[in-house]
Amino acid sequence: MFGFLSQKFSGVLSWLKDKGRLTEENVEQALAQVKDALLEADVPYEIVDTFLQEIKSEAVGQKVTTTLNPGQHFIKIVYNKLLNFLGGESSVATSFQIPSVIMVMGLQGSGKTTTIAKLAHWCQKEAQKKNKKRNILLTSVDFYRPAAIDQLEILAKKVNCVFFRAPSTDPIKAAKEIYNHFKNNGFEHLFLDTAGRLQVDENMMQELVQIEKIITPKYKILVLDIMTGQESLRVAKTFDEKVGFNSAILSKMDSDARGGAAFAFRYALKKPISFVGFGEKIEDLESFIPQRMASRILGMGDILTLIEKAEETIDTKKQDDFSKRLFEGNFNLEDFAKQIEYIDKMGSLKKIMQYIPGVSQIPADKLDSGQKEMKIFKAIISSMTKKERICPQILDASRKQRIAKGSGTSAQDVNQLLARFEQSKQFVKNFKKMGNFRGF
Repeated sequence: MFGFLSQKFSGVLSWLKDKGRLTEENVEQALAQVKDALLEADVPYEIVDTFLQEIKSEAVGQKVTTTLNPGQHFIKIVYNKLLNFLGGESSVATSFQIPSVIMVMGLQGSGKTTTIAKLAHWCQKEAQKKNKKRNILLTSVDFYRPAAIDQLEILAKKVNCVFFRAPSTDPIKAAKEIYNHFKNNGFEHLFLDTAGRLQVDENMMQELVQIEKIITPKYKILVLDIMTGQESLRVAKTFDEKVGFNSAILSKMDSDARGGAAFAFRYALKKPISFVGFGEKIEDLESFIPQRMASRILGMGDILTLIEKAEETIDTKKQDDFSKRLFEGNFNLEDFAKQIEYIDKMGSLKKIMQYIPGVSQIPADKLDSGQKEMKIFKAIISSMTKKERICPQILDASRKQRIAKGSGTSAQDVNQLLARFEQSKQFVKNFKKMGNFRGF
């Protein structure tokens, strides 16, 4: 989602890097490019104007330090202002007090029900880090969307949480039954899925107000679909005026939306963003950390989040064993396949690359091509015998034909895999010669 803005900001940096100093003229030209990028990203005009004025007042006439060129200095100023717009240095607490009721709201289609499962999974994951397990109740008063409650019941099983279906189908009566069940059975958290509509209406708001009085939530969270652009900001303002909420979760961040809502929300609503949702899997939820998001938007990557994702996905001991074999030159196609599997678990190449500095200029079609290539390689290796995976040098023409047929690929694809594998081995050898891995 941040690819569009990252490319635009990277272009500004490249344009400024050869300038001797930041003058009013070149700052104006750079700001014009930033303005176009933000407006194209669907950031409201008045917010763009405020943002640019703050940058201009700080940038014009400043001397560039010897350690920074003008482009880097300008981006540093933009980063500080962007960080302020996104919420500043302090991030929102992403843990919930025990016991607590969490009321989740949003329009129909915003991803609200799936987000509840993601939140419950997040709580379980955080508890596991402390060798604990949370007793969590998932339930719903969404009697308007067909199969909404059935969907939540299925998701509750996936995240190892208790599901409760209220006997009543009246939202107000059901809320009372749900709250009594929560209080009487010693649950630590209650996540309540509320009814959405295709658009905001007064009846929905009144229903939410009544439910709130019954369940007395400690946390009220609004789920916003960033694909709706500026409309999501209008929706948030209405919810805040009628019901109120503590924080927002921005969903569908893996979409092709250009990021205007993420950029403008904190400044426009004066409310924090607690989480962002990427994808449909229950693991696809990240805490919203302004410093990391600002860095990502500016194309500077987000290595800390990438490391955290890797630690959650990868078996550290197995990876250490692989690293040792890798730098001793003993890794094989089985190891190669495991690395592809780890990447798959962390997400698509597009998703992973957004965390790495300096890759915002890689065309999307190149990443898509790389993703397809990995799937083909995985299928090819799966069609090999164990001996062939460990000793790929035994692969003659007849073996390659058999493997290609078994994996639904071609002998050319098999040869391409072997070429990539040899390139990886050569890459490691070259690095060892340079002394970068002296400890291995």
